[in-house]
Amino acid sequence: MAVADLRNPLVPAFDVIVNNRPMKTEARAHITSIEVDESTELPSMFTLGMAGSSGPDRLISWVDNDELFAIGNKVEIKLGYMDHLQTLIIGEITGLEPAFAHNRVPSLSVRGYDLRHRLQRGPKSRSFSGKKDSEIASLIAGDARLTPDVRDSETVHDYVLQDNQTDLEFLLERARRIQYEVVVQDKTLLFRPVGNAQKEIIIFKAGKSGSLAGDLLEFHPRLVSGGQVSEVTVRGWDPKEKRELVGQAKIGDEVSKMDGESSGGALAESRFGPTTETVSRVPVFTQTEADQMAKARFNSLLLQLITGDGLCRGRTDLRAGIVIKMDGLGKRFGGQYYVTAVTHRYSAQGGYQTHFSVRRNAS
Repeated sequence: MAVADLRNPLVPAFDVIVNNRPMKTEARAHITSIEVDESTELPSMFTLGMAGSSGPDRLISWVDNDELFAIGNKVEIKLGYMDHLQTLIIGEITGLEPAFAHNRVPSLSVRGYDLRHRLQRGPKSRSFSGKKDSEIASLIAGDARLTPDVRDSETVHDYVLQDNQTDLEFLLERARRIQYEVVVQDKTLLFRPVGNAQKEIIIFKAGKSGSLAGDLLEFHPRLVSGGQVSEVTVRGWDPKEKRELVGQAKIGDEVSKMDGESSGGALAESRFGPTTETVSRVPVFTQTEADQMAKARFNSLLLQLITGDGLCRGRTDLRAGIVIKMDGLGKRFGGQYYVTAVTHRYSAQGGYQTHFSVRRNAS
């Protein structure tokens, strides 16, 4: 069950699977907290909090137990209600943090990341010739022993340099140029367009007076018009044809208005006049590349018009990379939002709650 039934409250439940084996009851009983941080921009992270036991040496034996907490062990974390659990992350243990004090029993934090962390292990310098960004992503995925699942980025580049960058830094840089994301799910690397044009998966509804109701506990949106432009121009040089390249994107090139009446660019132009951002310091060698970069940059800026944070009762279907909808918050802040980060928190005392961060490109 992805969400609690308020008419028939259910007790949150979890499962932790280490190296494909469910954690034994003895160890599960000492888990005090679980946190899963999921993001479209950073490696997703998990933290398991474990309390000491009545036996003074028991925690120490857990710290040294490679069956459970060896660096590199595969960990799968599930949350939900009753026996309806959903996997939130599959990752690898990368750190252990025990805490020892004279006035309380020891505790242990077990930390790890999804397999995007493999793309951060040391800078590299290399070049790619005659490749699309999606093809480059597939090659890098193979190097990290990940299965690529990429959306065709269409533009072929004569030459691309990875200049003393980690694979993740390099891929994120390439992704930002074309408004793509780099995401890992289990052992699959996804290289895909930012999905704010998707249909909403979850609808949160406020009461008639704007007070929150149902699963949603808090929501704090912020509309900022600074930084919004009505046009983006990308300038480059074609060395073969020896001519200037100019790519442009303007109002009307939005991938979606996310149920809003005016995109950020149109809103700013109507109040403050037209504004153009020019990109000229990034190497661009073909017209196709200039056009693609201009549209990507324009839509990236638009998606910063409204940002927000919310809190709801624990929902396993609330994930980074989906679109949600806010109903009952008026025309300006009601509508679709793209979820960029989610934190699922479970504790024995506080139950299960989900915090989320969102963006929107129109109002």
